[in-house]
Amino acid sequence: MPILTAHVTAGYTSEQKKALLEQTTQAVIRSLNAPLDSIRMTLQEYATDSTIVSGEVGARHLLYIAYLIEGRTPELKSALIAALSEAAHTALGLSADDVRVVIQDVPKSDMGVAGGISALAAGR
Repeated sequence: MPILTAHVTAGYTSEQKKALLEQTTQAVIRSLNAPLDSIRMTLQEYATDSTIVSGEVGARHLLYIAYLIEGRTPELKSALIAALSEAAHTALGLSADDVRVVIQDVPKSDMGVAGGISALAAGR
């Protein structure tokens, strides 16, 4: 049940944002072999005067926060990082230098899934 938030500087078109959502979803499917119906994502935009990268206020960048149920290998996590960087490049034209990915493993007991039960109780 990958849950992602993409934090970006404002200024992208609706088409670019839609492409980012779609490209990111496909990246998660490909890299983690995650089923489509398990993926959740939100896009958070920030005004250009609310971000700074390498000392430059308003620099274009993207930060992904990915919450994953614990247990994925370092190799799968590396594949996810690479796939998300490529998705950001394809959708928004960002270089890999302008994309960061933070992965947080969530214990199965701490991740709620469909039906209001934990992933542990659901046997995931």
